[in-house]
Amino acid sequence: MIGVHEPIALNVPGWTNSGPEHWQSLWERDHPSRFRRVEQRDWDAPRPEEWVAALDSAIASAGRPIVLVGHSLGAVTIAKWAEASLKGAAGRVWGALLVAPSDVERADAPDAIRCFAPMPRAALPFPAILVASSDDPYTRLDRAREVAHLWGARLEVLPDAGHINTASGFGPFPDGERWLAELLAAGGEGA
Repeated sequence: MIGVHEPIALNVPGWTNSGPEHWQSLWERDHPSRFRRVEQRDWDAPRPEEWVAALDSAIASAGRPIVLVGHSLGAVTIAKWAEASLKGAAGRVWGALLVAPSDVERADAPDAIRCFAPMPRAALPFPAILVASSDDPYTRLDRAREVAHLWGARLEVLPDAGHINTASGFGPFPDGERWLAELLAAGGEGA
């Protein structure tokens, strides 16, 4: 049984959700008591206000310390939520693993995600690791470096890992599990 002091990882998928073979889905399947997905009303037509509110609601109802795990537009959603400082709940967040955040400001960003612009620019109020790929088609590496700096996140770069999703060969994501464990351990020390 998981106690109220045991952290939970809230998965925040990106645009169109994370499919059954995506590493976020595998983590939920393999550890159902430790992972919970933040569900969105509409995965295909995201609206920042709705996505941020859904994340805020999931954090408020977690009843335990939290580590956030965002992929793509989900990572941007986490930064938007933190920038808004909704309900002061950021204190319950031990950290965030932000994987392949989509650059919603890039010239060729899909129309469906442009409404998330501008990219948040405030430093996150909790420890964060931003994972980027050297060849992500949705965020250039120099832009990922800039965003990591703005958000106060440690940058980890995976060579030739695409968008770090199923299409790029990621079902299992052992590096991600290691970085998540690091955030959990650091959060537990501060608790």
